[in-house]
Amino acid sequence: VQLQASGGGLVQAGDSLRLSCVASGRTFRGYNVGWFRQTPEKEREFVANIGWNGGTTTHADSLKDRFTISRDITKNTVYLQMDNLKPEDTAVYYCAAGSRIIYSSIGVSSSYDHWGQGTQVTVSS
Repeated sequence: VQLQASGGGLVQAGDSLRLSCVASGRTFRGYNVGWFRQTPEKEREFVANIGWNGGTTTHADSLKDRFTISRDITKNTVYLQMDNLKPEDTAVYYCAAGSRIIYSSIGVSSSYDHWGQGTQVTVSS
């Protein structure tokens, strides 16, 4: 499956953005789809995950009050709604998909087999 992430941009602190991750080549059926983010100074960080079949979601504890992952089955798309953005949210955001991920590993980037190209989010103060 090929993933295409989009929706990033330059915003001000307090603004919202919605990122999209579209699958091509096949549907997300049977996959767990996650969002991660990375800056040059930090390792890739888990943001959120959704099980495509049942819609079960998991969010990083530090972000769950502001970020929400969701899916649209008809559009074969996973979204990441980001509200009240802060400068420290500045990063490249990646979507990823994996078909054999156990719950305890959904926050581990190496659990995912397929990655999109990333979309830059920059939050100014």
